[in-house]
Order: sequence, then structure tokens, then C-alpha cells
Amino acid sequence: MELRDCRVLVTPTTFGKHNPGLRRELEGQVGEVRYSAFGRPLTAVEVREAIQGCHGYIAGLDVIDREALAAADELRVIARYGVGVSNVDLKAALARGIVVTNTPQANTASVAELAIGLMLSAARAIPQMHQRMHNGEWPRHTGFALAGKTVGIVGLGAIGREVAKRLGPWSVRLLGYDPYAGDAAAQLGVELVTLHALLAESDVVSLHVPATEETRHMIRAESLALMKPGAILVNTARGELIDQTALAEALSRGQLAAAALDTFEKEPPALGDPLFQFAQVVTTPHAGAHTDAAVEAMGWGALRDCLAVLKGEEPAHRVLVS
Repeated sequence: MELRDCRVLVTPTTFGKHNPGLRRELEGQVGEVRYSAFGRPLTAVEVREAIQGCHGYIAGLDVIDREALAAADELRVIARYGVGVSNVDLKAALARGIVVTNTPQANTASVAELAIGLMLSAARAIPQMHQRMHNGEWPRHTGFALAGKTVGIVGLGAIGREVAKRLGPWSVRLLGYDPYAGDAAAQLGVELVTLHALLAESDVVSLHVPATEETRHMIRAESLALMKPGAILVNTARGELIDQTALAEALSRGQLAAAALDTFEKEPPALGDPLFQFAQVVTTPHAGAHTDAAVEAMGWGALRDCLAVLKGEEPAHRVLVS
């Protein structure tokens, strides 16, 4: 099939937002481009309806499960606009002969920067002071200095390493937990320890692992009980890593000083989510990859791999199914 005969579905809301050339490039190469009008990640039912008749799919954080893929009658490639593929049923895609790609490294620096920003926001209560000043107050708040503290990094993949690299000059002690880190940890000045030791010794714990069956709710009641009283928990990875009910309970009894979350078990979280009752919980809307540089890199990466598969070529970043 010629590229000019192909139809491509595009659902990420930021695709081409900062560089219209992305859309022009795609539209100039394929026969039809269908853009999502939802302005948010699609549900499985919405994916199922939108995907029919499409040959390529540049996908955001949509739910792409077996049910959704049942309607993928002509689909040849799912090009994830981002790194994580936990929302994609990889085995179901493989069974249908659909290639799945992602954009590793594209958002690494941006997510690492947000992780550190969230650490500082939680440690210094920046959002709370901002809001109180807008309410006409002039608050006095004693913050939590990072210098001299211990920061534990759970997962030393690309993003975890970037966090460690940036924190290196900050006079912090860096602990890491990652069974696959190898020599990378020592080169970054990170002391590898068990997860138990990291939780027990860290003043700040930052999560940087993918969502898998093994990592789901790795931070639960027992994990939180190990953490230092007054510690801070940061998550810019995946919401499934944390048992949010257990986190709310830990915050209510004062086990933690604060939490800073960019991801949630359910996205978007409900307005009445129990975590929203705590002023010391800093939240952002899964925005780690939403910088001009990351959006540009993810857009071009997903576009190139989508077109490569449609042309019968090997993509640069095929996701392998274990």
C-alpha cells in the first residue's frame, strides 16, 4: 500500500502544537489524517470507534486494550507519543500483527526537571504560600532544605539518571534502588541499596520505574510505614506505582510531610479524590513531558516511526513484547 492511500489517527493534544511543520509533514505524506477532538486521552471505547479504517495511529495516553484493538481491522502501527506503553495491550497488538513503537529519551530531561521542581515545591510549600498570598495573607513558613538531605531514586533508567545528575552538585546524599543499574550508579555518585533501606533512609523518595505487574502498588501501606516521619514522596512515573488510599492514610496521620504527584491511578483524578484534601499534596496533570523540547522530540520521533512502518521499513524504536 502506498503512503498516499494510508489513513492515520492522531490523538496527542500537543502534536504539532509548537511546530505546525509536524502536521504539515504528516498531512503531506499520507492520504488522510484524523485528529482527536476530545482534548484528552481516549477511553477504550473511543479508541475502538476512532481507529476503524486507520492504518497508522500516533497515540497519546489512550487506553489501547484488547477491546479497542478488536476494531483495528487495517491498523499496522501504534506509534506511542512518549515512553510508557502500560496503556497498550502489547500482546494483543502483536497477535494482530501491529507494530508498537515509542519515543525513548525524548522527554527524559523534561520529566527529570519536573521531578526536581516538584521536590522543591513540596519541600518549600511554594504552591501553598502562593495561594495564601493571593488570599491577601503574608505567610511565614519554615521550609525543608534539600542540602544535606538524602534523596532516594527508585529506578535508575534514563530519567532517574538525569535526576541524579542534576542533584549531584546540590550537596545531597543520593541513594538508588535498581537491580539493573550496573556501573551507572557509581558514575553518578549514587549508592545502590535495597528498596527497604532506601525508603527508611531517604528524606525525599522519587519514583522512576515503569508500571508492570511487579511494580504496581510498590508504594503501599507497608512501604510508607518504612519511610522517615516527615519525608516527601515524588512520583513523575506512573500512577499505578502508588496505592493512593494508603498514601492518603499516611498523610492523614502525619507519616509524610508532603507528596508531589504528576501521575495518578485514574487520570484525570476525580474532583473528590481524597488526596486533594491535603494542602501538602502538590499535583500536576501528567505534565512531565509537556515542554517545548520534549513535545518537539516526541512528535518527530512518533511521526518518523509511524511512517517507517507504513512504508515497510524497520522503525527506530520498536517496542518488544516479552
